[in-house]
Amino acid sequence: MKGKHVVITPDTVIGDGTVIWNFVNLWGCRIGRDCVISSFVEIGRGVEVGDRCKIEAFVYIPPGVRIEDEVFIGPGVVFTNDRYPVAFGGFKLMRTLVKRGASIGARAVILPGITIGERAVVGAGSVVTKDVPPETVVAGVPARPIGSREEFERKREELLASS
Repeated sequence: MKGKHVVITPDTVIGDGTVIWNFVNLWGCRIGRDCVISSFVEIGRGVEVGDRCKIEAFVYIPPGVRIEDEVFIGPGVVFTNDRYPVAFGGFKLMRTLVKRGASIGARAVILPGITIGERAVVGAGSVVTKDVPPETVVAGVPARPIGSREEFERKREELLASS
């Protein structure tokens, strides 16, 4: 399913079952199967998004980013790909990897050259300046470890049970 006012270049590959909402720009990227791409998302040339990912509204993913399967990216998350950006002059693309099952909270900023480990969690509003180990929850500016995925899941289940 494709929404209104969507720009998808001919070299973009989109897997079966993926839903793309309104005002989305996809520039020569690869989106896996059964993903949800919410409104006002821009995904750059060469980006790879795995299967069963959910990318919320107002997310920016520039060239150099790879997202594995079953990743959640919250609203307003921004990835960057150049550690020393300038308007004119040289450009050094740095690669970023988000591993399987990771979750990134709303409005987080991911600096370039970072790996976010398998099933890691990035708290809302965090600025990720260093690699995030697998199964680790990080938060803050700069993001620092505050817990484990196991604790995150326990708290999540408690909250769901209380409603």
